[in-house]
Amino acid sequence: MKFSEILNQLGDYITESSPNIDLEITGVAAIDEATSGTLSYVEGAKFSPLLNSTGASAVILPPDEKLQNQAGEKGLAWLSTTQPRLVFAKAIALFYQPYRPTPEIHPSAVIHPSAKIGDDVYIGAHVVISHDVEIGNHAIIHPNVVIYPEVKIGDRTTLHANCTIHERSQIGADCVIHSGAVIGAEGFGFVPIRTGWLKMEQSGYTILEDGVEVGCNTAIDRPAVGETRVGKNTKIDNLVQIGHGSQIGSGCAIAGQTGMAGGVKIGNRVILAGQVGIANQAKIGDGAIASAQTGILKDVAPGEIVSGSPAVPHKLYLRASAIYSRLPEIYQKLKKLQKKE
Repeated sequence: MKFSEILNQLGDYITESSPNIDLEITGVAAIDEATSGTLSYVEGAKFSPLLNSTGASAVILPPDEKLQNQAGEKGLAWLSTTQPRLVFAKAIALFYQPYRPTPEIHPSAVIHPSAKIGDDVYIGAHVVISHDVEIGNHAIIHPNVVIYPEVKIGDRTTLHANCTIHERSQIGADCVIHSGAVIGAEGFGFVPIRTGWLKMEQSGYTILEDGVEVGCNTAIDRPAVGETRVGKNTKIDNLVQIGHGSQIGSGCAIAGQTGMAGGVKIGNRVILAGQVGIANQAKIGDGAIASAQTGILKDVAPGEIVSGSPAVPHKLYLRASAIYSRLPEIYQKLKKLQKKE
């Protein structure tokens, strides 16, 4: 693909470009791994050394004149944009599209006669679809997926191999459920009794709204009553545990190994970094951010950034961390002061 073609297709995001636009671009690569013929990107001046050493033929740059001159002196074609990472993501899509099988129903699939299957659906080998399931148009169900009774799956949703969708779960349109994920399994509900534990049946629903993506081996549990809900366009990483009755807003990003207990309420556009833990019934406001390994035991206000366990405001956490590294020194000073008393 000519660099000029890339410029034409990404034109809405481009503010400026170099004159050498007729280079042939064969693919995309990270700036430190790029080879001749590839397109890469940098997000700011701190990546200037990598721009000098890259093997790329073209780069996506921020609107920075020094970086543009640097690229020009190295003979690189370049385009400028206020959102380099976003444009790079769109450039990847020009060279790569995920595998999408041709619509068909494999003869080894087991489909209950009451199931309703939409138009142009792909159902792979050894898929099991139970009674009263509804699958929308253009859905893709990869091999070995198991769908329990009364599940509803929206248009253009993809279920990757070996995921399991439990009874009465509702998955919207344009969702992606990756391999090994389990949607709508029983929540961890037990009542203590004299002889041990009484199982509380989990009779509720698990609902994923449109555009939700769920990573490999993630579990989203159904509640005893009511619903567990994940809002529109929320993205969930691998190995995440979402407890029964949790309510997650729209546009959230939840990174790997995050775990939340039952009844958690998360607002819109919340970011949870890796290994965040959230206690039962905690509430997190719109736009809040929790850094990696944060332990959230109580409510977090909208827009707040928290770190540490138990969670504290991020700026306070940074000050405390600075002091923590000096604790041996402070302890020795304290011992000397105590001896003087």
